[in-house]
Amino acid sequence: MTTQARIPASQGHSLYQAWQALRREQPKLHARDAAARLAVSEAELVASRLGVDAVRLRPDWAQLLPALGELGYLMVLTRNEHCVHERKGYYREVTVSANGKMGLVVSADIDLRLFLDGWASVFAIEELTGRGVQRSIQVFDRQGVAVHKVFLTDRSELAAWAQLLERFRAEEQSSGLGLQPLPERPLPRADAEIDVASLRHGWANLKDTHHFFALLKKHGAERTQALRLAGREWAEPLAPEALPRLLEEAGRREVPIMVFVGNRHCIQIHSGTVRNLSWLDSWLNVLDPEFNLHLQTHGVHELWRVRKPTSDGLITSWEAFDANGELVIQLFGARKPGAPERSDWRQLAEAAPALPA
Repeated sequence: MTTQARIPASQGHSLYQAWQALRREQPKLHARDAAARLAVSEAELVASRLGVDAVRLRPDWAQLLPALGELGYLMVLTRNEHCVHERKGYYREVTVSANGKMGLVVSADIDLRLFLDGWASVFAIEELTGRGVQRSIQVFDRQGVAVHKVFLTDRSELAAWAQLLERFRAEEQSSGLGLQPLPERPLPRADAEIDVASLRHGWANLKDTHHFFALLKKHGAERTQALRLAGREWAEPLAPEALPRLLEEAGRREVPIMVFVGNRHCIQIHSGTVRNLSWLDSWLNVLDPEFNLHLQTHGVHELWRVRKPTSDGLITSWEAFDANGELVIQLFGARKPGAPERSDWRQLAEAAPALPA
């Protein structure tokens, strides 16, 4: 059997055996990459571990998410195709909306925006590694793509881990996931169909950066399309290679920043300085004690400097997109709601020259 052969999800044992054979060939291969090699989703790969080192949990987000706070000091991981965001801290100040569709974690260290209506399955894993047993909670969407992962550290509460598994263990330990194809993305509207004057007027009258999504929806504009049409007062294209330089310079000057990385169902935020930056091939890595970032710079197709007016003054961000127009990473100056933008961040963000028109 070749590693490219499609293995039905119902044949969990066969899939698990194929995965173990692949791991023997490539011991450092991550589960996400192994799933791609085996032509299955990562969730299917994890489900094949049931009865070995994985337990399926009940997707009761309103109860499970606050219970993660009992585990103590954790590492949380959220990623997209080109960027991985890892933050250590405590899962505290958790809220879930009354309709169960939205969640927030707003502790001083772990800061998350959770779009729970896209969360589908969740597993607890206890995996024996070369550095001991690695324990994690892993959440997947209806396509079997990883949404969010929570890893225990050597400072976590093992007694609470055992209690959490007992409390949330699913009655039926089934590998069935009921995966669904990704909904087709609607075709973008042509530029000529966008009321550009109205878009620019709405942009100029923003009071909060969170209102930007409503502005896009009102005009039926794609995000990068709106950036192109807004005018250079509000959005300027930058050379993609300027992004690593900005992170390096922010670290050198010790300018505290906010680093947003997300996918369709979770956004994870780091606020603070970035200090220990290093390169591995085309990957730019931040390797600080509490925060790690892994950015595949070849995945950045477009980079924009974006300015949005708010009731707190002008807010400047850098936004990087892949070739499909998906947001890879956003950078802001660190600030609290109600506070103006830091002058050191604005100076840094405005320093890079825009690409010619």
